Amino acid sequence: MNIILLGPPGAGKGTQAKILCEERGMVQLSTGDMLREARTSGTEMGKKVAEVMDRGELVTDEIVIGLIEERLDGNTGSGIIFDGFPRTLAQADALDDLLARHGQALSAVIEMQVDDEALVRRITGRATCAKCGEVYNDETKPIPADGKCAKCGSTEFNRRGDDNEESLKQRLMEYYKKTSPLIGYYHAKGKLAPVDGLGEINEVKARIARVLEEA
Repeated sequence: MNIILLGPPGAGKGTQAKILCEERGMVQLSTGDMLREARTSGTEMGKKVAEVMDRGELVTDEIVIGLIEERLDGNTGSGIIFDGFPRTLAQADALDDLLARHGQALSAVIEMQVDDEALVRRITGRATCAKCGEVYNDETKPIPADGKCAKCGSTEFNRRGDDNEESLKQRLMEYYKKTSPLIGYYHAKGKLAPVDGLGEINEVKARIARVLEEA
């Protein structure tokens, strides 16, 4: 089973992807993580990535598709979660072609829907453990009263400098501009599954599970 998680910044894609990996044995392919890993890998593809990024240029679709194909040739567990890709219609077409070459297809495209006001509250209150990356939120999952991460015990937490209302609105506008065509594209293919991203983590998890059961 291969799925795409769509959703604006702060919609909870990372949290739900982590759950799917832990509970269903799926493999998350995050383009950001793949590019960072490739840059230091020493492989031919990694050298290409390093050269482009060192010049301050955007990595081409061809390179990103190449990195994804390398992963498809390896262990993909019980399915892939595409995170941060595709972002454009050209990338969506390229992903369809790539999966077809490997005898695979998309099972569902899950659009996690969260209204903008809720996103602002969620993101401006977000903090991340500096040691293990566990995510906390002032409203929905506050840092424990003893000031220690519940997962690793660290007392150091980070808050992103751009996690403020003005910056978030700019990021949301950019997301909507780029993603609207994708929503129409996958709706036309019968793959789009809107999911309410508001609520407790387990509530959203259950909604996604129902989508996967029907896919």
